[in-house]
Amino acid sequence: MTHWIGVAHRKHALIGRAQGFCAFSHGKEAAVRRLSPGDFFVYYAPREDFDGPAVQAFVALGQVAEGDPAPMAMPGTDFTPFARPARYEAVAELPVRPLLDELSFVRSPRHWGMAFRRALFEVSAEDFARIATPMRAGA
Repeated sequence: MTHWIGVAHRKHALIGRAQGFCAFSHGKEAAVRRLSPGDFFVYYAPREDFDGPAVQAFVALGQVAEGDPAPMAMPGTDFTPFARPARYEAVAELPVRPLLDELSFVRSPRHWGMAFRRALFEVSAEDFARIATPMRAGA
């Protein structure tokens, strides 16, 4: 089992949660193929949408379900990313800033945004727990 962070606008992450799928890296098939059934992921949202206000929080937490990647229409958008089925947990959103000193993938808290420039990246089980535990507790 692997743990991942996907970076997406809050609006897109919440559509995926509502529809029961996950997509990463602007809907690229190669990105979603990196994940396997049973892998956990959390979405970090820098913004509400492309032109919206800053969010800077972890907004959804899920686990990849069985099923192959396939194009999946996102209701309310003209975007059809490659996605795979996912099960989501009921969690509270979690601001990123209070965690910056605790996450090993943030090399410099002063330049913390660099860690989230990647659309999809693997994290340790410990870092995932530092994010997931307060998200689950706040639900």
